[in-house]
Amino acid sequence: MKQMLYQAVEASPSAELAEPEILSRYFAKFDESFFHFCDNELTKINTFYAEKLAEATRKYASLKAELSEVQNQNDGVHSGHHSSTEKSLLRKKKDTRKIQELKLAFSEFYLSLVLLQNYQNLNFTGFRKILKKHDKILQSDCGARWRQDKVDVAHFYTNKDIDRLINDTENVVTKEIESGDRQKAMKRLRVPPLAERQSPWTTFKVGFFSGSFMILLIAIIISIQYVQPNVDSYKAALKLYRAPFLIIQFMFLLGINVYGWRSCGVNHVLIFELDPRNHLSEQHIIELAATFAVLSCISLLCFIYSDALGIPPLINPLLLYIFMAVILFNPTKTFRHDARFWTIKIFGRVFCAPFFYVNFADFWIADQLNSMVPIFLDLQYFVCFYSTTFQNAQQCDQSIFIRMLVALLPAYFRFAQCLRRYRDTKESFPHLVNAVKYGSSFFVVIFSSITYATSEKYSRSLENPFFYLWIISAIVSSFYAYGWDIFMDWGLMSLESENKLLRDEIVYSTTWFYYFAIVEDFILRFGWTLSMSLIESGYIDSDIIFTILAPLEIFRRFIWNFFRLENEHLNNCGNFRAVRDISVAPISGLSEETEIVRLMDEEDGIIHRRTRKGPKKKENRLFLNGRAESLDDLDVT
Repeated sequence: MKQMLYQAVEASPSAELAEPEILSRYFAKFDESFFHFCDNELTKINTFYAEKLAEATRKYASLKAELSEVQNQNDGVHSGHHSSTEKSLLRKKKDTRKIQELKLAFSEFYLSLVLLQNYQNLNFTGFRKILKKHDKILQSDCGARWRQDKVDVAHFYTNKDIDRLINDTENVVTKEIESGDRQKAMKRLRVPPLAERQSPWTTFKVGFFSGSFMILLIAIIISIQYVQPNVDSYKAALKLYRAPFLIIQFMFLLGINVYGWRSCGVNHVLIFELDPRNHLSEQHIIELAATFAVLSCISLLCFIYSDALGIPPLINPLLLYIFMAVILFNPTKTFRHDARFWTIKIFGRVFCAPFFYVNFADFWIADQLNSMVPIFLDLQYFVCFYSTTFQNAQQCDQSIFIRMLVALLPAYFRFAQCLRRYRDTKESFPHLVNAVKYGSSFFVVIFSSITYATSEKYSRSLENPFFYLWIISAIVSSFYAYGWDIFMDWGLMSLESENKLLRDEIVYSTTWFYYFAIVEDFILRFGWTLSMSLIESGYIDSDIIFTILAPLEIFRRFIWNFFRLENEHLNNCGNFRAVRDISVAPISGLSEETEIVRLMDEEDGIIHRRTRKGPKKKENRLFLNGRAESLDDLDVT
């Protein structure tokens, strides 16, 4: 609507050249179209508000009925003397679980009420601001009169049932669930503030551990240059330390992903179905990554200087793995307990595919695992290495059949998930077609393993028929996966889009980021061709090229994540499944209301997607009384 005003001013006849009547007719015609558009928007807002209010009323009645049922059952158990002790205990356990579910249900219901309350206040503020801007720009009072006649009496603004529902919910949770403890009840119903404010202590830890990691990394590089290496030990250490450092790289990049999503308005909290009151921010993720990075560097330095320290060198990576496992599986309420066990739960669902319904977080994690095949292989090497003697451990990476099965696991997880999605939805496209994509990865792994197993029978790889099957399957799989990335996962390459070869709606600020991602994804999808050429030519050791390509694949997945979440976010919004998280706290404080108003006054307003930016018009036109000399003079603060 603000853009309509600016465009009308830009296209208006010059006040110096046109007659006043022409100007009056022009702006009268504009007012007619502008207020017609306002009428349509007001109708949409009233309809949406009425539907959501009715839905909230039904939900409240349902929750109240369930709560009353549980309370009546509890009263019956306490008053009944004929029930056996065992049945009473089972009933009490079941009712306790039901109460916990109701607590969570009321908490989420309260959040939806607050969102609807903010929808009510925000839209009224939006109308007030844009109509005030209309009157200031066009030097009239039509906007104020239209607001009084339409907005001030609109159903979405005058209806106060949402306030009653919020108060009723607070009272029910306080009296019926928390036994009159209002402080405890409001803590349970607490909703996130307008913006995620980071703790200064968290910021300090991120900086401290990140700086320490950089210093330790430089120390490792210098130490490797001056300490005489044991070649066999260093080869083993390369495979033992590679997995932890790849995990650390993934966590660092995931923190950047979260920052990018949050900054550009991609609602990752809703997409991953995270708890909006309690989830990790980008600083928390980077803090964990930096902490693990410092521990890994210390362990590696101890390995390098193990002779001087008088400790067995290969005990260091073992202690590192044990320490990381203890942190992950620690059952106490420490070290981000909720986030750790959410992650463990999702991994459990992935590993048990196809026996669980597949949510977005499930297949997103499985997609990440498909870029972490080197980690799976290094974990197999780790288990083999420490379960045998050092001499026998030299053969750990020669167990071709076992390593083939391990390498197949990530692709199998996604393959099984696609089949489960087809079973649940009965949609062959995209689920069965996507399953074929992951099935093509099976042939790549199988033929590469057979090629390696039969390499001693042939003097050159070119004489091995399985080598050609490997190449053909790898080419087909890479093209299949690349096409799926661009067309399906990212939703790009629309020929009719205003943004050339992209799509009409984009979130990120520049189109060059999209074009870079398209090229980068193609190059890294086919990075195996360069590595194969170098290895077959004997220019570089396979372990070294493997160590180089593994972090590049994680980087490719890092870029992929931006556009996969963006596409999911836009599809959610298009299907009216997601909302823009402008504010999910009651607008009662001056600072938060001021913040929303400030957002409305920005040039782009409150948006979460962008279309092609047209060229800026340099011509400034005078209008009406000719007071303004440029559009900057028209802005209202």
